[in-house]
Amino acid sequence: MYSIGQLSRMTGVKVPTIRYYEQMGLLDEPGRTAGNQRRYDSAGRERLSFIKHARELGLSIATIRDLIALARDESMPCAQAHEIAARQAVEIRQRIARLQKLEAELTRIGNSHDSGTVADCHVLATLGDHSMCLSDH
Repeated sequence: MYSIGQLSRMTGVKVPTIRYYEQMGLLDEPGRTAGNQRRYDSAGRERLSFIKHARELGLSIATIRDLIALARDESMPCAQAHEIAARQAVEIRQRIARLQKLEAELTRIGNSHDSGTVADCHVLATLGDHSMCLSDH
């Protein structure tokens, strides 16, 4: 059995985040000692590691909740988990494409040659007037 501090150190998840995951229903309410301290078992540690990894992969709380519900019923088809992973990959590709547009636009305006004074600064002018951008980002 682990205290919340021990669980935090073992998983690299901060204590307030562990409490948040409990409030969101991602972690089961842990048992408590006579002194009302939370005590987590290895299943709680494994679930927290699962949640942490899923968050690192960019999954939302709602999606993680769906995956946890799916995992609770071992008779469920794995295809649903594959669909969730594929959907997340599509979202990441879309996010990368948006970030690449942002990078290109920032590089373009950052490479402009100004007179050296703020009065004629192309970067500031472009940030103040979206129509000066080459693409809609």
